[in-house]
Amino acid sequence: MQATSRKILALLAPEQPAQVRRAALVVLRSLGERDGEMTEAVCGCLEDADGGVRQEAIQAAGQLRADKALSTLLGKIEEGGTEGELAAHAAAKLGVKGTRALQELMHKVAPGVRRYIGAALASGGPVSDHAAGLHVLRDKDPGVVEAAAKSLSEQIPSMSSGQRKAWTEELVQLLQKSKTAPPAATRAAAIRLLAALNDARAAAVFWDHTQPKHPPEVRALALQALAQWSHEPKKDHLHRLFTCANDSDFRVAAPALMFLKHLDLEGKSAGEWLTLLHAPDGAVRMVALEKLGGVDSAAVAAALAEQLDHPERPLRDKALAALTGLKHGRDWLTKALLAATDAEQAWYLAKAQVEAGKKYPAAWRSKVFQKACALLEAENRLGDPLLYLLRHTDAADLRDRLEDKALSFRKKKNYATALLYLRNLTRDPACAFAIKAEAAACGLKLSSKELTHEARANDHCLDHFAGLCRNYEKELVQFLGKANWLDSEDLFYLGFHFAEKENQYRRFAGEVLRLVLKRSAKSKIGQAARSKLRNAGLD
Repeated sequence: MQATSRKILALLAPEQPAQVRRAALVVLRSLGERDGEMTEAVCGCLEDADGGVRQEAIQAAGQLRADKALSTLLGKIEEGGTEGELAAHAAAKLGVKGTRALQELMHKVAPGVRRYIGAALASGGPVSDHAAGLHVLRDKDPGVVEAAAKSLSEQIPSMSSGQRKAWTEELVQLLQKSKTAPPAATRAAAIRLLAALNDARAAAVFWDHTQPKHPPEVRALALQALAQWSHEPKKDHLHRLFTCANDSDFRVAAPALMFLKHLDLEGKSAGEWLTLLHAPDGAVRMVALEKLGGVDSAAVAAALAEQLDHPERPLRDKALAALTGLKHGRDWLTKALLAATDAEQAWYLAKAQVEAGKKYPAAWRSKVFQKACALLEAENRLGDPLLYLLRHTDAADLRDRLEDKALSFRKKKNYATALLYLRNLTRDPACAFAIKAEAAACGLKLSSKELTHEARANDHCLDHFAGLCRNYEKELVQFLGKANWLDSEDLFYLGFHFAEKENQYRRFAGEVLRLVLKRSAKSKIGQAARSKLRNAGLD
C-alpha cells in the first residue's frame, strides 16, 4: 500500500494535468493513510492554481487530519465561498485544536461565514465526542443555529442507538434544565432534532413547549413532533391542544387542528370543541363544525348560529346546513326567522330552509304562517321571505291557508285585508279564476266609484275586470250573479264603465247592468241602469 501511495503522490506533481491531480487526491482520501510526506503533498495542493484541485485538497486535509493545514484552512474560511465552507468542515475534523480554532474564529468573521463554522462544528458526530455541536446551538445568531441544526440532522440517520440516546438526553437537558431559557432559535432547533430522533422520552418536553409562554414557531414544531406518535393525549394534554387550536397564530393553530381532527368526539370533549367555534381562524371553525355538526343540543345550535354572521360564506353555509339537520337547530332558525328585522337576513334564513322545511311538522308551518299573516296585514315586506319559504315547502297548503284567510276577512266585510291575501295569491301565474275574480271584486268594493272618465282610468280594479272579461267572460258573469255581497251600486259602476267600451266588453256591460235591474229594478240605481242600457244601445 505504501508503494501505491508513493505512486499516487507522484501524480500530484505540478506538471501533471489538473484532472489527474484531482483524481489522485480523491484516491488518497479513500486510502486514509497518514504520514509526513503525504501531509506535505496535500498541504501543497491547498494553494494549487486549479480550483477543483484546491477543493479536493481541502477535503483531503480534513479526512487525513493534516494539522499543518489548519492555518491555511482558517485563511480560506475567512475568505468565504465554497472553499471557505469546505475548509470549515475540514478544520472541524482536526480534533480539539481545530474545534478551538473554529470557535475563536467564529466571532471574527462575517455572519454568512459564521454559518459555515457553525455547521462544521456541529458535523463532528455524537455529543459525547463533540460537545461543540451543542455549544453552537446556543449561539445568538439564528443563522448559525439553523446551519448547525441542519448539519446535525443530516447525521441522525447514521447514528447508533447509543449515539441517539446521548443526543436525546443532551437536547432534553438543554430545553428543560437550563437556568435561563435558550433563545427561540435554539429551542426550535432542539425540538426539530428531538423530533428527528423520535424518542418517546422527549414527550414531556414537547408537551411543555406547546404552552403559550413559548414563541409560536417553537409551539408549532412541538405540536408537529407530537403528532408523529402521540395519538391518545391525556386530559391535560387535550386541553393544551384545544388552547393551541384557538390561537390567533395559524402556525400554532394548524398543527393542533390536524392533531385534533383525527381524534374521536367524546362527551367530555364536546365543550372544548365548542370553544373552537369562536376561534380567530375560519379554517379552525370549519373543522369544529364538522365535528359538532351532528350533536343535537341547544349549546351546539347556539354556537352554530353565531357562525351565520361570519364573513366567510363557506363557513356560513355549512353552519346553516348543520342547523337544518338538528332539532335544536331548526328551533333556533325558526325563532331567528320570525324575529328578523333585516330583510336580507330574513331572506337568507328562509331560502336556507327550503329543503329541510319540507320535512318540518305541521305545527312549524302554523307558527310561521301566523307570523307571515301578521306581517302581511301590517303591509310589512318582511313577510315575503316567510311566504316564500311556506310556498316552496308546500305550495298547496299555503294556497289553501291564504284563501281561507281571504274569504274569512271578506265575509267579515274587511275587504282591504282580504285583498292583501288575494293579491298574494294572484302573483302565481297558475292562480285559479275564482281567486282572481274575488280579488277584482274586493277591489271593486274598495273603489270610490266615481263615474268621471279620469277617475275610472285610474281605477285598477276595472283593469282587473277587463283582463278577466277577455279570458273568462262567461265565468265572470256567473260569478257576479252569485256574488250577493256585491251591491247594485258596485255592479252599476262596473256596467257603466264597460258600456262605453267596444266588442265583448259591451256585451259584458249589458249582462252586468241587467243584473242590476234584476236586483234593484225600482230603485234609483235600477233606473240609472235601465237608462244606461238604452243610451248605449244594449237593451
